[in-house]
Amino acid sequence: MALKKHIPNLFTLGNLICGFIAIYQTINGNVIIAAYLMGTAGLLDFLDGFVARLLKVNSDLGKQLDSLADMVTFGVLPGFIMMHLLDGKTGSINPLYLIIIIPACAALRLAKFNIDTRQSNSFLGVPTPATAFFIGSIPLAFRQYPPLESIATLPVLLIITFGLSFLMISEIPLFALKFKNFNFKENKLQFIFIFSSLILVLILKFLSIPIIILGYILISIISWIANK
Repeated sequence: MALKKHIPNLFTLGNLICGFIAIYQTINGNVIIAAYLMGTAGLLDFLDGFVARLLKVNSDLGKQLDSLADMVTFGVLPGFIMMHLLDGKTGSINPLYLIIIIPACAALRLAKFNIDTRQSNSFLGVPTPATAFFIGSIPLAFRQYPPLESIATLPVLLIITFGLSFLMISEIPLFALKFKNFNFKENKLQFIFIFSSLILVLILKFLSIPIIILGYILISIISWIANK
């Protein structure tokens, strides 16, 4: 039993290790490798919670470890990727001073989530993995569609940087992809979103990721307004 309760933590540590290696790769200019490692870390981040529920070994240690790993992979790493994208576009200003808002807001978002009892069935503010995947998908989309790189101007990248940072710490309610059961009527929004996202991934591949995340935010806001 003692070993069983630590199995989910191995997935969490895998997430952390992927994030650490991805930061190293980004510093060395291998941003595509870093983006793939971020995706791997995201899968491990999903599996740690899934395995914990499957084995019924949820723990406070696992919760805190998960946040620490997420801070590295989905807080610090996207900052480094954005710094790479901003390199050469900021003139005499070191891009480091522009992207520090990303890990700072990610830390606040993760800390709030750990103590906020209102976020058990939904989210308040954009989750850190969503922000990270949005930023991490940019170099992958550029490699897939090279002409898109021309739109990655300084204003566009700064809007992404500060917009996503604000959304992480905002009080905007967003639906969670959690299923208490598989009744379509009770989970209509989640099913439609997942099905639509899969279609976009098949058609647009990496370019679909930022579109899906923007859609997730917009659908959540529209749903919130409609329910009010």
